[in-house]
Amino acid sequence: MRAPLGNFTDVRTAPEALDVLVEPVARAVRHWAGPVPAEEVYWVDSDPEVADTAAFVAHYGRELLEASANCVIVTGRRGEARRHAACLVLSHTRVDVNGVVRKQLDARKASFAATDFATGESGMEYGGITPVGLPDDWPLLIDAAVTDLPYVLVGSGRRRGKLLVPGKAFAQLPGAVVVEGLGVAVD
Repeated sequence: MRAPLGNFTDVRTAPEALDVLVEPVARAVRHWAGPVPAEEVYWVDSDPEVADTAAFVAHYGRELLEASANCVIVTGRRGEARRHAACLVLSHTRVDVNGVVRKQLDARKASFAATDFATGESGMEYGGITPVGLPDDWPLLIDAAVTDLPYVLVGSGRRRGKLLVPGKAFAQLPGAVVVEGLGVAVD
């Protein structure tokens, strides 16, 4: 099987890769619903030592940078109340935490969530967090530019492997909110 993006040697549809996905991601694939079928989502094997975006594209090809996205977990605070959200932006941008995210969460302050919290609550590995399979009560803020791409390379829940997901499929995930300007240019 050939991946719709990149030149990977081990490619499977997500339903064929349940054995290599962390439980929250595998569960999401098993219960996938929406106009884009789960068979259009792919898992590709990749070296966990080059999971971070810069190392990944240096190893697998610079052309993947424009089609890669990062998922980060943020925490918004207003008084004692805390709200968490996942943010998905293209890898060559950064999340506008103190502007767009803070407003979306109706928070006075917003920041990246602590690593232990993000991995513990998501059931995923640091460096592999993906929007597929996150807790249903977290909003998933998606930069509109992500949904415009035919396929987007994101984490798989582990540092080993990535998911190739049709951009428009992210909008069908639980809690998804497509937001203009969530990802801003890196200076």
